Amino acid sequence: MPNYNIKKILILVTILAVPGFLYYLLQDQGKNRYKPLPFFGPKEVATTFHYQRGQKIPDTIYHQLPEFEFTNQDAQPVKVSDWKGKILILHLFDASHTGVAMDKSLKAQKKLSTLYTKNVLLRFASINVNESYTPEALKKLSVAEGFDLKQWHILQADTAKLFPYLKESLYLDALLDSASQAYTYSNLFVLVDSHARIRGYYEASNNEALSKLDDEIKVLIAEELRNTKDGR
Repeated sequence: MPNYNIKKILILVTILAVPGFLYYLLQDQGKNRYKPLPFFGPKEVATTFHYQRGQKIPDTIYHQLPEFEFTNQDAQPVKVSDWKGKILILHLFDASHTGVAMDKSLKAQKKLSTLYTKNVLLRFASINVNESYTPEALKKLSVAEGFDLKQWHILQADTAKLFPYLKESLYLDALLDSASQAYTYSNLFVLVDSHARIRGYYEASNNEALSKLDDEIKVLIAEELRNTKDGR
């Protein structure tokens, strides 16, 4: 008889405890369902702290894109600081590789822009490495290809300044072969968060990589919204 009562008590305790345990998992663990995206570039430990579950944790200072000024398809200046508070997806392209055989990265960017056209958190940038093009030529290109320029800039800059910036700040390569006069460049998409920190690189001609980019855009959006809610 005593054993029977003990079993009843254990069953009752289990029934009462399970909902509480599930609630804990959903509330405390549910917000960490995804793996946070990495940060690229150098980092250092800050002198400031934040608290997580009652623990004092040192803040980390991650690499941020320094200020730089581009010119867009409307001959207007666009600075890195103009994207503050926005998630940015950018890539390099050569404007001479468009038209019927439009650059694959531009096609992919166009698709992404269409997918997220109503998302106010996102901005897109396609940076032309071919300095022989004027803003007017880029505008003509964007109109001919039907690009939605509400949240998408077609950019360029003096390559004497642009190429070092790409290498030292975005870790992308771009150069002009003096013999062939052909431009070569890193064929990658770069995912940048609202604090101008690099969070991912994706091969622009690889469908699997582009699918991963789409997934990780969603992860970063969730992270941004959660950080805004937490006041970070």
